[in-house]
Amino acid sequence: MLTNSYIHIPRIGASTEQKIWSSGIQSWDEFCDNHQRVGMSPSKIKQLLDGIEESRQRLETSDHTYFARTLPSKEHWRAYQNFKADTLFLDIETTGLSQDRDEITMIGVYGGGESQVFINGIDLDEFPQVLEGCKTIVTFNGARFDLPFISHHFPDIQFDQLHIDLMYPLRRIGLAGGLKHIETVLGLARSSETAGLNGFDAVRLWYKYKKGDANALDTLVKYNQEDISNLETIIDLTYDRLVQNAYGKDESTRQLYIL
Repeated sequence: MLTNSYIHIPRIGASTEQKIWSSGIQSWDEFCDNHQRVGMSPSKIKQLLDGIEESRQRLETSDHTYFARTLPSKEHWRAYQNFKADTLFLDIETTGLSQDRDEITMIGVYGGGESQVFINGIDLDEFPQVLEGCKTIVTFNGARFDLPFISHHFPDIQFDQLHIDLMYPLRRIGLAGGLKHIETVLGLARSSETAGLNGFDAVRLWYKYKKGDANALDTLVKYNQEDISNLETIIDLTYDRLVQNAYGKDESTRQLYIL
């Protein structure tokens, strides 16, 4: 979807992008070969051609920071497949909702088929190292919760990655509600140990662990690992539908999800 996008080019808005798509042109290559079909001024055409050339160069060098800066944050999902090999799926557990009064209990990340969980009081301070080489972070409600919490705890971290907060693009295709609800709609099952658990249970498990219950920590880690691995499953299952939604072609899918 990234190489079908124009909205990141300076002074190119959503209406211009939709006009290009409506003309039957989607990819950068198609635009370069057929831009005369779009019916735009020579100056606008030049602006687009220059923007495409820079975009190609940035993509060839895997410059994720360029697209993180220029794509609207709600459209970062478009770059997912281009930087998938350097993507981390991330979820945190905390003792509450306040960055000032509560603390992070663990941060889980998943990428390349493997998960790592950094636990408060054990190895939480090693978390920043895992971000080295990461080009995309995928979360659920991470823009309002996970990343601000992490920034408060680790003020030296500079999040320059693409950030896909799945909660928002999923709403566009009718998948609203919390992560567990969306998993159920998509037919994703949790393990017997974590089925039915929620954020309040995660807090309860943490305090049981702090009182000496090692099994509670094991359950909490498993709960977190399922959160992050399911994020990858969800975006892979829904990506094509997100693309069709962007083109305005998914009404039947949207109605299906709403039902």
